[in-house]
Amino acid sequence: MARPVVGIIGNHYLLNDQYPTHAGGTMNSEAIAKVSDCVPLIVPSDPAYVTVEELLETCDGFLLTGGRPNVHPEEYGEPETEAHGDFDRARDAIALPLVRACVERGQPFLGICRGFQEVNVAMGGTLYPEIRDLPGRMNHRMPPDGSLDEKFELRHDVTFSDGGVFHELMGASSVRTNTLHGQGIKTAGPRIVVDGHADDGTPEAIYVEGAPGFTLSVQWHPEWNAAGDPVSRPLFCAFGDAARDWKERGAAPALKAV
Repeated sequence: MARPVVGIIGNHYLLNDQYPTHAGGTMNSEAIAKVSDCVPLIVPSDPAYVTVEELLETCDGFLLTGGRPNVHPEEYGEPETEAHGDFDRARDAIALPLVRACVERGQPFLGICRGFQEVNVAMGGTLYPEIRDLPGRMNHRMPPDGSLDEKFELRHDVTFSDGGVFHELMGASSVRTNTLHGQGIKTAGPRIVVDGHADDGTPEAIYVEGAPGFTLSVQWHPEWNAAGDPVSRPLFCAFGDAARDWKERGAAPALKAV
């Protein structure tokens, strides 16, 4: 039987500072292909080329990737400021309604970094433009210098709710993760369950309450060393299982807390 297809939400980049592209990091494709055991398909996240309805019919699940541009604050009712950084309104126009449609249908998605923030905004939540400027918070941004190994180094702990979905999946109440983000959750959407926090209180793991499918999303980057990392591997394996369930039965079972 053919493997499930996972749509990897792409980002807009200028290749050589002049050639427009839709792209996704190789590590995302590798995690989906080798750990989730699904077919990775880069999605041009722009309503000029695809519709949400077409994506739902084409793919069995979706990987909402990280990306440098941020969700535009208009999407959560706040004015744009310089602190909000760069934007990708075309991706907003695909990713946000896609999340809501997947939640309604039970079609699985895994949110990572910007994708984590997209899930919160799509479900009615808001974001801080810069976590490191908040009292008592650490700098969660990627180190500006160094090798990829150094930039993706495990830098802080995430503690899960006792007996919650992530605790059950990871088999641990606390795990060590990387951190490469500037923004973060300000207010959680009405159905967003914050199931894990960094030591400074920053939300790091969420899911959508009552959703019939897989909606787990994380603020860190589990695609780095996904096959070898004991935190990343179960996350991508569970997501792959959900995509297979969707492909085989047209529905993905929701993970439930013990």
